[in-house]
Amino acid sequence: MLALRTLARRTAARGFATTSTNSRTWKVYLSGEIHSDWREVIGDGVARRNLPVTIDAPNTSHEDSDDCGAIILGDEEKRPNYDNKGARLNLIRTRTLIDDADVVVVRFGDKYRQWNAAFDAGYATARGKALVTLHPPGVSHMLKEVNATALAVCEDASQVVDVLDYVITGALPEPRDGPGFKTMMERQGAGNPNPGG
Repeated sequence: MLALRTLARRTAARGFATTSTNSRTWKVYLSGEIHSDWREVIGDGVARRNLPVTIDAPNTSHEDSDDCGAIILGDEEKRPNYDNKGARLNLIRTRTLIDDADVVVVRFGDKYRQWNAAFDAGYATARGKALVTLHPPGVSHMLKEVNATALAVCEDASQVVDVLDYVITGALPEPRDGPGFKTMMERQGAGNPNPGG
């Protein structure tokens, strides 16, 4: 209860709206790694907070994604042709949903090289979409150029939910750094002419 009052005071003091004031439904596309439950964590968090969000994603069945072209359009003897058919069918969905999205979240894991996720991040950036990257800290260096185009870089799926909640409603969570967190204004004073010291 104390945490909620602190959050309410902080939010009121900053002048943010605490609830969405319009009927907009935000479209969020979740791209990238398919071997963990990060999409479910985001979906559950969005639902728990009752955020006006619809979530879309690529086909997350690895087998179906690989085999769809050959199954629908006919088999191929050579692997590059087989893969090309599937990739083109998957690209119909990917391009359409990224083009339609307000926010694109791209998850990079630390186990697999996800070239398609990097491509989706680049495509979303080129289309002017709000990009949020999600990955463990251990791969930050490898993704520095991708992260440089992201509007938020998250380390876990709950941070993505916090980002969406803030962007949509203005609500701030408890500080990630714990109860000792102090804002820059609290540390240096309002209007400090020398922010560096």
